[in-house]
Amino acid sequence: MTNNIKQIFLNQVTDQIRSKEAKNYVANELNYHLKEAKRNWVEKGLSESEAEEKAVEQMGSPTKLGIQMNKLHRPKVDWWLLLLLAAAMGLSFLPMFSLGYMKDGYYFIISKFLIAFIGFAATIGVMLVDYRKWKKHGWLFYTIGMLLLFILAFFSNTMINGLKLLKLGPVTIESLMALPFFYLAWASFFNNGKLRVWQFLLLFLSPILLFLALPSISTIYLYSVMVFVMLWWSKFSKRVKWMISASTLGSILLMVLLVWPFIKPYQIVRLLAFVNPEKYADTEGFIILRIQEIMSKAGWFGQSGAREFIPEAHTNFVFVSFTYYYGWIFGVLLVMILLLFAARMIVIQPKIKDSYGQLLLIGGVALYGIQLVSNIGMTLGLFPMTSMSLPFISYGLMPTLLNALLIGAVLSVYRQKDLVWKS
Repeated sequence: MTNNIKQIFLNQVTDQIRSKEAKNYVANELNYHLKEAKRNWVEKGLSESEAEEKAVEQMGSPTKLGIQMNKLHRPKVDWWLLLLLAAAMGLSFLPMFSLGYMKDGYYFIISKFLIAFIGFAATIGVMLVDYRKWKKHGWLFYTIGMLLLFILAFFSNTMINGLKLLKLGPVTIESLMALPFFYLAWASFFNNGKLRVWQFLLLFLSPILLFLALPSISTIYLYSVMVFVMLWWSKFSKRVKWMISASTLGSILLMVLLVWPFIKPYQIVRLLAFVNPEKYADTEGFIILRIQEIMSKAGWFGQSGAREFIPEAHTNFVFVSFTYYYGWIFGVLLVMILLLFAARMIVIQPKIKDSYGQLLLIGGVALYGIQLVSNIGMTLGLFPMTSMSLPFISYGLMPTLLNALLIGAVLSVYRQKDLVWKS
């Protein structure tokens, strides 16, 4: 009888709630409070049935409570992030017009539409998934990431600028697409908090060896920053964090010493050209000097009628072409919009109760932010020249898809923020 009273009450409350996810959350929450209230009444001398009735009675009207719970506990959409995504996707078309792709042919503009559509659809798709379902599948995600890198390293069927790629019809898969899987895997590993130092080193360095086989230095950079930012936000003690960091640094230095004899001369020249581009003006320093020259000509309002040669104008140096044709005012506006993505993720973080959700947010900020800072940094001459895309602006399916999946994961965490117990 007592179970019937409680169950009838819970059914009446949840009947007022629209979201299935919220129904389950509210039912579990109320069940917990009813048990606590019942225990208190039993301690005061009431029988089990009387204590149950009293506990239910204390809750008040189930209909009113259900209406209140429906407003309080329901999946929420972060419209600010979606608005920023739409703005960035819209601005990403401007370089297509300024570079003359509309006059020379519709291939790039149609491809850009498809890329934007796929990116936006991926964001919405991931947002609608309950991120809590990923928590227990860290090893699965890690295995998929490793398998993808293994296939690229040993079974690639094309190569561009020395990077091994896998071409499947119109789609070209690169090492960048392993990062979302490692992102989800490391969030799960760090949330568990039981990794030993040797386990961390093995798990961290194994992908790096495969990245080196491709080779993809910029992806190693992104991967490493992401993992260590998540490490320092994890449940591990400071002592363990310092031990892991010191051990990893030592392992990397040893790896560099072993690999150094095999580094090709042009790779060393790239580093030297960053320090002194004038000395290497005919080789690796040419692009650096050319970018500096173009940026100095941009002006506040751009050079809309001019036609300058801009290397990789729609990919790695899209910010250069964007600023040159539309001016520094528009360039600064673009950077501010892209920075607002990271700022919004940081603002959301304190509102998240779940430690796994917090790790996903922190990892997302790190992975997105380092792309943005590195791309703008190399454009301004503050970072060495690397193959680094500008999030959502650079042309290409893989970079857009990577960042779309990151934003989708953040939106999924935000959507469930009022439906998760603190952990």
